[in-house]
Amino acid sequence: QVHLVQSGGGLVQPGASLRLSCAVSGRTFSTNAVGWFRQAPGKEREFVAAIVWSGGSTYYTNSVKGRFGLSADNAKNTVYLQMNSLKPEDTATYYCAARTAHMELIARSSYAYWGQGTQVTVSG
Repeated sequence: QVHLVQSGGGLVQPGASLRLSCAVSGRTFSTNAVGWFRQAPGKEREFVAAIVWSGGSTYYTNSVKGRFGLSADNAKNTVYLQMNSLKPEDTATYYCAARTAHMELIARSSYAYWGQGTQVTVSG
């Protein structure tokens, strides 16, 4: 089993920054990437970003490129999503997820384990 525990999030004004954390525990050796998804009310859960453990390659959806950044602390098995220049349209529940097979990074079905979700609200 793999467990993901998220932290961070909250209510901020447009233009502010937030950092989300995702701590991965358990059979972490079975995972090869961590992805972040978000789901706004009434919308489908969408891919935001992903980082591959080996080599640290990162991938972002176009709407967050240049504003969001991913990093990983391999010693702590923790992934960080730094979100800058936040916009109201970034408001959503954010989920991290662990991928165990070498499948498409942007697809939800590629991820077997999910965090509990954390709310990010950009308003003001």
